[in-house]
Amino acid sequence: MKAAALQMVSGLSLDGNLQAARTLLEQASQTGCELAVLPEYFCLLGRKDTDKLALRERAGEGRIQRFLADSARELGLWLVGGTLPLEAADDGHVRNTTLVYSPAGDCAARYDKIHLFRFDNGRERYDEARVIEPGHEPVAFELTARDGQSWRIGLSVCYDLRFPELYRRLRANVLLVPSAFTHVTGQAHWETLLRARAIENLAYVVAPAQGGVHENGRRTWGQSMVIDPWGEILAQQAEGPGVVSATLERSRLAQVRQQLPALEHRVL
Repeated sequence: MKAAALQMVSGLSLDGNLQAARTLLEQASQTGCELAVLPEYFCLLGRKDTDKLALRERAGEGRIQRFLADSARELGLWLVGGTLPLEAADDGHVRNTTLVYSPAGDCAARYDKIHLFRFDNGRERYDEARVIEPGHEPVAFELTARDGQSWRIGLSVCYDLRFPELYRRLRANVLLVPSAFTHVTGQAHWETLLRARAIENLAYVVAPAQGGVHENGRRTWGQSMVIDPWGEILAQQAEGPGVVSATLERSRLAQVRQQLPALEHRVL
């Protein structure tokens, strides 16, 4: 199954971001990808954290969700919509939500980001909890590829990457990590953490990211990549928009898990 991590440099315009996402999705479809994953905040990186409140949608309704459903159906893709803002318990917060759509355009899974990023190095400050309400449940779903093989896909978002216990719960063949890592934290930890999650779970990792200098002045790390269960990077891109794709092979997954059955050796 060919999978694509779509790298974006999302800006302030919902229209512009959806158009950019559609262009990348079409490129992924044209190159034979079955699974395409957009980055976190693909629909908006605003000037202020509160800007996302104006775009919040009710589950099952709204322009962003229609865009994802229509794109999945029209392009024949399993489409993972990075994250978008869905309604939370109060008007001052949203859920930072990943939605999965089947090639029929049906919503197949929903994951609300559990771990909320906070960082302050004296120059950059982030605190997602100010406007995001956390989720609580790990989510994985079953994907049947065109060749009839079934894949268990585990969902996570960005800062979740630092919490390996989440990935153990997912028990997945493929781990998705749509992200918007800052340049500072990405340069230090992004590749190391991604490869660690692949190695310790003997799973493929598909990690699309925001990558570049955004209209709001923020710089994200990029380096979207696809990693195999041995921790080898199959494809990657530095900064700028693009499609990072690679073929996921069940035979490779089985080989690695047979040669090193670490998942069967767990004690704790």
